[in-house]
Amino acid sequence: MAKVIVVMPAYNAEKTLERTIRDIPPGSAAEVILVDDCSKDGTVALAEKLGLTVIRHQKNLGYGGNQKTCYREALKRGADIVVMVHPDYQYDSRLVPIMTGLIENDICDFVCGNRIRTRWEALDGGMPWWKYIANRVLTILENTWSGQNLGEWHSGLRAYSRKVLETLPWEDNSDDFVFDQQFLYQAAALRFRLGDVPVSVRYFAEASSINFRRSCVYGLETLWVMLKFKLHMLGVARFPLFFAKETGASKTATAGAR
Repeated sequence: MAKVIVVMPAYNAEKTLERTIRDIPPGSAAEVILVDDCSKDGTVALAEKLGLTVIRHQKNLGYGGNQKTCYREALKRGADIVVMVHPDYQYDSRLVPIMTGLIENDICDFVCGNRIRTRWEALDGGMPWWKYIANRVLTILENTWSGQNLGEWHSGLRAYSRKVLETLPWEDNSDDFVFDQQFLYQAAALRFRLGDVPVSVRYFAEASSINFRRSCVYGLETLWVMLKFKLHMLGVARFPLFFAKETGASKTATAGAR
């Protein structure tokens, strides 16, 4: 049976953490690791009270930087499948066994939650109209450019096989929000099997969400990743971001050939 570890990149999640944890079906994960990125509330104390494995950053590393710690720790602890769940209750953690099942049964290598099953559900769930439009436009472009067919490219609910995490050079990605898009394009470039499952939309006061200005920056950074991906796949230019990691064996062989 595959060892499943849930990771939670956390920042000021005290108000929503317990609800998120309670929704994870019993027995669906061997361990939950929470990485705290210098929260100013009681996130760490609550996480410890709930029995989670807690790692505290000494300084704020950003959303992408937080994920890097999550994945390093999960791999170190022997995870076969890693599920990232935001502790702000924006995503439905009841889906953990469904997402991991698709990987364990060798149907997918990488599974995302899809919040855009219908326009009505997305907007009724509180997604701002401008975020909905940006999500739809970017997702259409990203599917077209990458050859994928995901319901959305901007979900923070994700599950990965160990092979995905051991192959993609995610350590070289941004420490900011565009980390997620770089990760998806890396998986597409290296021909991993991507899939998604429907997940409800939850936008509310306590759920984390980047503002309009940061969303614009994120959108522009996403377009830049798209362009680099396309140039790389066409062979016009080569970017290290889209090459598989060198394993210890390949590094030794490369060194010996010099």
